[in-house]
Amino acid sequence: MDKLKKNKKDNSHYPLINEKIRYAKVRLINVSGSQIGIYSSIEAKKIAKEEGLDLVTINDKSDPPVCRIVDYGKYKFIQEKKAKEARKKQHNASLKEVKMRYKIEEHDYKVRINQALRFLQAGDKVKATITFRGREIQHSDLAIELLKKMATDLSNVADIQQEPSRDGKYMIMILTSKKT
Repeated sequence: MDKLKKNKKDNSHYPLINEKIRYAKVRLINVSGSQIGIYSSIEAKKIAKEEGLDLVTINDKSDPPVCRIVDYGKYKFIQEKKAKEARKKQHNASLKEVKMRYKIEEHDYKVRINQALRFLQAGDKVKATITFRGREIQHSDLAIELLKKMATDLSNVADIQQEPSRDGKYMIMILTSKKT
């Protein structure tokens, strides 16, 4: 029984069409997109059938529900195409981490800056982490200086989302790319 449920497609996101529409009255929109008026669902189905098209529910939340006369196959194809385009344009900003110690040499620091710059230009957030070992935790002021220097070096492409803060044996700052 469970296998049948898993294999069966979930049609809850598809609109009601033709015989599945069981509202008393519907607001009818024709093929060109202009509003025809309010009809009983039986009359609306009859009008759609006369045109050789389908009656599709566009908005079932309104009163009365809005239905449109369209070719359902074409309508479904266009909706899926729009959804695919929207997913393609969507970019989820992930959090990339740049780790270093507060006693970092200049060249290594530049490498970390370039890494952060590359991440920010790709649209990701950057978590700059400074790790302390043993008694180094006493020099947290030097770590804050280093993180502030990093923020000023990247100020033309990044904003500080989270100011430098201590979290156990780590000092953390989060940067986000500036909106252009």
